[in-house]
Amino acid sequence: MSETTNPAADTPAAGATESDAAGQRGRRLHLALLVLQVLLALFFAFASALPKLIAHPSAAESFDTIGWGAGGMYTIGALELAGAIALLIPVLSSVASVAFVGLMIGAFITQVVVFDGQYAATPVILVVPFALIAWARRQHNAELLRLVRRRARA
Repeated sequence: MSETTNPAADTPAAGATESDAAGQRGRRLHLALLVLQVLLALFFAFASALPKLIAHPSAAESFDTIGWGAGGMYTIGALELAGAIALLIPVLSSVASVAFVGLMIGAFITQVVVFDGQYAATPVILVVPFALIAWARRQHNAELLRLVRRRARA
């Protein structure tokens, strides 16, 4: 037999309940989202924010073309780095994802208007995982709101 899958592995074990299977699926989904968050955080910290923060010539040239110059480049780089860090903090992950959706919408508009859509697909593609993370981690928003309210009272 050359088949490598085990159909019995996809079914709950004897004595296991449907809630056990749902719990396993939930843990797998949580782990997959966590891996996605880490990968996106690494991408934005190193491949996107870092070139802006060290004023790499390609980043500087792009921001000069946009008309934002060094100030805009450093601001966007700092926002991307802050968002990348926030993606890794559970209570901030949903809010950071929503912020990245907004940033990607701005990047898409900039790509279309200024650069004739040359790299417009990248921000559109990145909106999908950020929206997924924002939705899946939405329960953290209530927790964050409680923390902010508690701090405001203190």
